[in-house]
Amino acid sequence: MQYPTLSLFINGEFLNDGRSTRPVQDPATEEIIGQLPEATMDDVDAAIQAAHAAFPSWRRTPAIERSRLLRETAQRLRQRAPELAPLITLELGKPLAEAEKEVITAAEMFEWAAEEARRMYGRIIPGRVPGIRQLATLEPIGPVAAFSGWNAPAITPSRKIAGALGAGCTVVIKPAEETPAIALAIAHALADAGVPAGVVNMVFGDPGAISNRLLESPLIRAVTFTGSTSIGRSLAEQAARSLKRITLELGGHAPVLVMQDADLDAAVAALATAKFRNSGQICTSPTRMYVHESIYADFSSRLAAAADRIVVGPGTENGVQMGPLANPRRLEAMQQMTDDARSNGARILAGGERIGSRGWFWKPTVIADFNDACLAASVEPFGPMALLRPFSTQEEAITQANRLPFGLASYVFSRDARTINTLSEAIESGVVCVNHCQASLPETPFGGVKDSGIGREGGVEGLQEFVQVKYVTQV
Repeated sequence: MQYPTLSLFINGEFLNDGRSTRPVQDPATEEIIGQLPEATMDDVDAAIQAAHAAFPSWRRTPAIERSRLLRETAQRLRQRAPELAPLITLELGKPLAEAEKEVITAAEMFEWAAEEARRMYGRIIPGRVPGIRQLATLEPIGPVAAFSGWNAPAITPSRKIAGALGAGCTVVIKPAEETPAIALAIAHALADAGVPAGVVNMVFGDPGAISNRLLESPLIRAVTFTGSTSIGRSLAEQAARSLKRITLELGGHAPVLVMQDADLDAAVAALATAKFRNSGQICTSPTRMYVHESIYADFSSRLAAAADRIVVGPGTENGVQMGPLANPRRLEAMQQMTDDARSNGARILAGGERIGSRGWFWKPTVIADFNDACLAASVEPFGPMALLRPFSTQEEAITQANRLPFGLASYVFSRDARTINTLSEAIESGVVCVNHCQASLPETPFGGVKDSGIGREGGVEGLQEFVQVKYVTQV
């Protein structure tokens, strides 16, 4: 397919002339496939002003009309999925079938927000004396600054935009510079659906400069960010200075507890699929796998065999199950963590090396007998690397699961109801999946605890992040 011309999207216009550009690369070939215009600070200011100017009209737009426009957007994404999926594959590397599923999930984000937009109910509070009326109403908080990463380039922008628009807010979003074409395809779908100019604005460029400009603006009233814990912490400090509400979905390093009564066939199948999906570049990716000592050897050999069977290659090729890593930094991190684990006494059961010399391909890797001294034990690999370690008691497993300051997603495999209940309550995590690995859906709340974030995206809770409560009392 032909890679599209890239642009900014400000006040209903796609702009690409007269600006400096940065290259966009195909991670499978390392070839430059496009040039992305970089927003000037005047562009960012124009986007803020557009969102501010559009907000009064958009907030007054009836919920049923906002719902219709979001459904229209979803319909266009669904219809265009076959042509949008290759954009994700070109920019990120994931296989085409996986990329098409992501576009459909992005459409579902808009569909869910469309329905919830019609259910932003307030409440009547009974008065203490006759003749008094007491209301708690929900109002959109105002223009929102949104930041999304490269690893889910259709889902994450869609979830943020849909939630904000459904609640009656306008948006200035800075998607990832590595994956701009799919983000702009979402902007085209919104514009084609009839969403008014200025309601959604999209800029790319210097992340630090753009984020500073957005967070310094008094016109921006809320911030939503998906990315690393370090950057999220910095944005939270900036938001606090101007009392902006902030939602943060940050790093994970998800633990997995495989108990002695687990269905091994089901556990290995689910974990191998989830671990190596999107080359392990998912914040909910199951990574630190603690396996009961009685089944540890069997589980380890099965997971290693499953990793060896995965077909790695360009996402455009038939039969490929895992594509390249997104950038050379991830390749360097995989090499460093593998070498470090080996030097600390861990065993490499599968993978552990680069594939070829062109494209950022890495073999699906399984590392057994890791210990807390290993770099990957404490730093999220964010790549196709599974770490295995045996445990003997339930208390030991819980301690290891909660050892790190992260708490986004976690996984439990067991067939005992009491064990499941105990672990579900004891694990410090925003999400606990039992006997499967689907950590997030459009209709479910998603977010972390501790260093993994603040607030929730998705579900009823996701729209509530973009509203404020007003108390009205009248005699």
